[in-house]
Amino acid sequence: MVVHGMHVVHDGPGQAPPLLLIHGSGASGASWGPVAGILAARHHVIRVDLPGCGQSPPAPSYAVPGQAARVAALLDDLGLRQVTVAGHSSGGYVATALAEQRPDLVRSLALVSTGPSLGALLPQPLILRALLAPPFGPILWPRRSDAVIRKGIRATTARPVAIPDDAVADLRSIAYRTFRRILRANSAYLAEQSVPDRLAGLGKPVLVVFGAADPRWDPRSAHQYNAVPGARVELLPGVGHIPPLEAPEPTSELLLHFATADASPA
Repeated sequence: MVVHGMHVVHDGPGQAPPLLLIHGSGASGASWGPVAGILAARHHVIRVDLPGCGQSPPAPSYAVPGQAARVAALLDDLGLRQVTVAGHSSGGYVATALAEQRPDLVRSLALVSTGPSLGALLPQPLILRALLAPPFGPILWPRRSDAVIRKGIRATTARPVAIPDDAVADLRSIAYRTFRRILRANSAYLAEQSVPDRLAGLGKPVLVVFGAADPRWDPRSAHQYNAVPGARVELLPGVGHIPPLEAPEPTSELLLHFATADASPA
């Protein structure tokens, strides 16, 4: 089902407390698969493919506020309010922008491997630099095999990981130019203001989950979120940038506890 330019998947009972999952750059809702199956036992889980990603068509713009506006329109259509929103990596920027624009829709925010500021970005693995930047990126990108895609994903992990076939297929479908535009839009959002600064004045419960061995964002930067009043910061030992795939059970447990602890009426 495509709504407001986004492919949407629902898991779990519709009457259960809603939990929205937003994927990171170039990925799709499939990247949440192992976690969604656990969360759906107690929540109405909504997964979206942001525009240009997964099974969603391209969009004229990938600016983070515009992405958040699309998600807000979806939640309005579903009649949902006070939703727990979890974003992985740059999906945390869309979640944050959603809370900035429509605080009535967001009960609480869980940010998983979401870089807090541009200064926290680490030098990227060689395979990602080759695939994502000129001069080789535009040449190599359309020639990626499934094996290369899996190798690129594993370059951001810190332990052996099973990568769902649908996640690989969704990554294959994204165009190079689209991915580059998404990355630039995310950088622009961070350059304007850091995520902790954006969250500090919103008054929403915040959970931050980082892999202690994240090779993409400096794991120590997770503590920048301590500037957000009441934020809870959790580091997962031996986990890299993709906790939903590397450590689905601990990640799900943290999300479930967070959503349950915040289940009292706002």
